[in-house]
This record gives sequence, C-alpha cells and structure tokens, in this order.
Amino acid sequence: MANNILSNLSIYLHWPFCKSKCPYCDFFSKVQKNIDQDAIIDGYIKQLETYATLTKDRDIVSVFFGGGTPSLISPQNIEKILNTIDKLWGISPKTEISLEANPNTQTPHLFADLAQAGINRLSLGVQSLDDEELKFLGRTHTADEALKAIDDVLKNYTNHSVDLIYALPHQSMDKWHKELKQITSLGLKHLSLYQLTIEENTVFYQKGIKALDEEKAAQLYQLSDDFLGTQGYDKYEVSNYAKQGFQSRHNKAYWLGQDYIGIGQSAHGRLRLNNKIFAVTAPVLFEELSPKERAEELIIMGLRLTEGINKSNFKLVCGLDFDSFINQKFKNDCQKQSLIVDDASTLRATKEGFLILDYIIAGLCDA
Repeated sequence: MANNILSNLSIYLHWPFCKSKCPYCDFFSKVQKNIDQDAIIDGYIKQLETYATLTKDRDIVSVFFGGGTPSLISPQNIEKILNTIDKLWGISPKTEISLEANPNTQTPHLFADLAQAGINRLSLGVQSLDDEELKFLGRTHTADEALKAIDDVLKNYTNHSVDLIYALPHQSMDKWHKELKQITSLGLKHLSLYQLTIEENTVFYQKGIKALDEEKAAQLYQLSDDFLGTQGYDKYEVSNYAKQGFQSRHNKAYWLGQDYIGIGQSAHGRLRLNNKIFAVTAPVLFEELSPKERAEELIIMGLRLTEGINKSNFKLVCGLDFDSFINQKFKNDCQKQSLIVDDASTLRATKEGFLILDYIIAGLCDA
C-alpha cells in the first residue's frame, strides 16, 4: 500500500434523491418528483471532466454511487457515467464499482441491468429482517421483500454487501442474535452493521425517541463480533465484516487516507496536489488543509480499521511523523490499559479499545 497510496484515486457520486425520508437519517437527501435526471447526470460529467484535468495520472481503484438512493438512477445513466470515467482515467478489471440500493427500488430486472451497465458490487440497504422493526425505522419495504431482493443480489453479484441497523430501543440480545443467524445463513460476502444513533436533525430526535442504553448497545456490539467471527466474517472496521477477499475497497480508501473526489450536491473529497492537501466540495471548490488537520483526520479514520494506522502511510499522506504528532503520554497510558497495540510500523485499537474509540482518538490528537 505504501507504494501506491498517493497514486490511487476513488470517486464518490452522490445521488441525493429518495422515495421517502427515513426518520433516523441525517444525511443530505431530498424527496422530490419530476427530476430532470439527464441534466443532473450531465452536470456530474462536467465535474468529472474538471477533476480529470488535475488527476489524469491517478489510478481509479473504486467508484461508489451513494445517496440518497442511487438505485433510482437509470442503468443507462450509470453506464454513461462509467463510460466517461473510463474515457477520462481508465477503469481496470480490478476497479471496484459499487452502488447502494434499497429493496423498494427493485424492479424485475434492475439488479441485472445495473450489472450490465458496469456495477460489480451492490450494497443493499436492508436495515432489518423484522417487519415490526422496519416499520419503526420508516422503511417502505417488508422483510419478505428484503429477502427477495437479497436473493436477486446473490444471483447477479459475486461481490455484494447488506446493511443492517441494530441497537434499536428495547431490542433484546435474543432478537438480535436471531437476526444475525438469519442474515449469515444467506451466503452473503459482506455485512455492515450500524448502531442506531439519534441525531439532532432527524424525525426521531424531534419525536423524543431515545437511543438504547450504552451498556446494552455495547453488549449487542460484542455479540455481533463474537457471532460473526464464528461464521467466517472478519471484522476489518468498526462496523464492517467481510468474508476473505471481500472487504470494501472504496470505504478502505477513506480509512487509509487515499485521495478521493466527490461528485454531486453535498459530496466532498480529499486531494493532494503539488504537495498541498485540499478538502474539495461540489461543484469543484478547494480549501487547503494544514498537515495537522489532515493528520487528525487520518487518526480518526485509521483507528476505525482493525489493522490500525500504518505509520509510513501516515507520513506519506500528511507529511508528519506519526510518533512525533501524537500525545505520547496518553498513548502509553492506553497501552498500559491494553486499549491499543503500538509497534514500529502500526498503531491499532484492541478489542477493548474499540468500545471507547472516540476517547482514544481524542486523547491521541491532544498533543
């Protein structure tokens, strides 16, 4: 990784439109009809063309269509975007090309058509396999529809993922264990398990819904870790578990500190150009980041990985020496408490450390 971390580039394309707004969602999204999809896609292509003039020598390792609900984009427009990326940079057979989809956007041939258009990894937002929980989460599909969509994904994609949300108010260990048993019985290669949090600008917050007690949520998290490990899923990031060979290349680009560009409203990126580091936002706006700011981001993102932070890569990306940057006294205290493991090449959180990761990150950056 150290040899190509500066040449790799990922592309995130944000489609903000949804059929409905979920009550837990605090991402930028719109519920809107009569969208001029072709005009929006043409705008995306213009942004891609501008970025390509700055990054033509980069290797595209991943493309990710996120949202919103990008499975609402027509397969024809997906293909148009991918053809543009291939023309501007080149797409290799190894490039991971992902798209997020919801079971309620599925049509009889949609997943097959998306694969034909060039998508080689589908991420399905199932969120739950329990009808009562789906209703609570404001999802517009049923558990049966989710299972049918999963079956369709498995038929069309070797590389795929399913999202689930857990730690719902009053969710029991037994109920979550049952759901984990069901999802792991389906033969999926990748699972993303997200703990429900109540954010301020959500319907749940406005309704006064409270998150599950922290201790109970931690028990559910531990249950997930332990059970998925017995089913052949390796945890490689705080919320992500994969069978061997099926980690998300795109998400790892963020966590490893590789460059990426964001296309579409509210999308953002990070680019290193002429030995300067920039935060980039749509349409193509640049704000220079200091090495210290980028270093803090690398610690926030890198410690999410079970492999932790590669110190050589850290220096390549931000230009600072890792051991000189962090708070050594705090690091030593964490080591004594078995919260982290530190050696000459990496620093990573232990199983106990993952439970209080925010605390560790804040302390390491407080130098």
